[in-house]
Amino acid sequence: MTSNPIAETVRSLMPRAKAELTELVAFESVADEAVAPRSECEGAANWVADALRAEGFQDVALLDTPDGSQSVYGVLPGPVDAPTVLLYAHYDVQPKLDESAWLSPPFELTERNGRWYGRGSADCKGGVVMHLLALRALKANGGVPVTVKVIVEGSEEQGTGGLERYAEQHPELLTSDAIVIGDAGNFRVGLPTVTATLRGMTMIRVGVETLEGNLHSGQFGGAAPDALAALIRILDSLRGPDGSTVIDGLPADSAWEGLQYPEEDFRRDAKVLPGVGLPGSGTVADRIWARPAVTVVGIDCHPVAGATPSIPSSARAQISLRVPPGQDSVEATKLLFAHIEKHTPWGARVTLEQVGQGQPFQADTSSPAYASMAEAMRIAYPGEEMQAAGMGGSIPLCNTLATLYPDTEILLIGLSEPEAQIHASNESVSPEELERLSVAEAHFLVNYARSKQV
Repeated sequence: MTSNPIAETVRSLMPRAKAELTELVAFESVADEAVAPRSECEGAANWVADALRAEGFQDVALLDTPDGSQSVYGVLPGPVDAPTVLLYAHYDVQPKLDESAWLSPPFELTERNGRWYGRGSADCKGGVVMHLLALRALKANGGVPVTVKVIVEGSEEQGTGGLERYAEQHPELLTSDAIVIGDAGNFRVGLPTVTATLRGMTMIRVGVETLEGNLHSGQFGGAAPDALAALIRILDSLRGPDGSTVIDGLPADSAWEGLQYPEEDFRRDAKVLPGVGLPGSGTVADRIWARPAVTVVGIDCHPVAGATPSIPSSARAQISLRVPPGQDSVEATKLLFAHIEKHTPWGARVTLEQVGQGQPFQADTSSPAYASMAEAMRIAYPGEEMQAAGMGGSIPLCNTLATLYPDTEILLIGLSEPEAQIHASNESVSPEELERLSVAEAHFLVNYARSKQV
């Protein structure tokens, strides 16, 4: 990294950053009281609020959003007539999943092989620390040249839309000239990347009932309708022979034009087992950034442990459908419901419930803010040019912000590169990426302020 005062300051602050991330990761802040007590989210929210107050933020508040979560908000005034930049992150995290698969405790930040491991270290508590590092570096080198608003969400991982509804009800709160979403990531470690597109998402639950109660499989099997078998038929209908997502009426043939994802790199990043093929057609980039993708994320029926030879009378599944830019999540949900009803066998009774939804997003990478970020990335990553990639995941808030503030420039950066293994066991963050992206964000704020003065 080229020596400069901002970079030197960030480097000197890295021990403090590690200590703070350790404190923040320690909160089991899953926004689902069935998984973790509400006090864990409240503790994380208060930690963020205290950190903002310590940096001189004004109007710091815990906002009670419609889904029952809290978002943290604050304003750091800049020079008169300076532009306003909104910095976003979220403090809620995914559940730890199978704790036995973690090589270190999921809520204890642990250094191993040059990375920091812990749930939320990259997604997205590391993003909170990244914002703090960038602002501290600027304060130590002449001051923050823009007015900064910070919003840190408390239920992003649940997709329940609390902050989205709050923003719609209070549109003046997040008004800004540019927004930096710190919840994306580089295409790979060391390659500076902005995310140009996000797939939207709909999450549904499917219930199937066929009998008044379970039946002996020897006495009735062969003629009695099996609810689990019916559910399996429904789920299988959502994929074609090659594994492509197939939902009646939903286009699934778009192509990604831009940075490509070599299959061998994807297999390594995804840790695909030797000999196991990749489902779908087209390039990897087509499949994960430009086309819909269905995933069965959970099934409820009889567990294997303690199973008896009986025919299940009911079963249910939770399905995630990722929706690419150019498609509408509401319409995709309607098509998914209609497909399931059409492909339910034997007249089984099916119930459908939507439990989450977010629209896809496409950024304008030709905007002045992207030019400011490209220049900043060159400083933070010497010898590398900023790349634009897609992201298969969803950040529903982005589309809400784009609708509320159509003239605001939205950029997506962050720490969730492939090695971070977000949402999986052994999530980690690269401290080098945290350092470089903090430098990049600081220089972006300087560049952006300068561009608005011209």
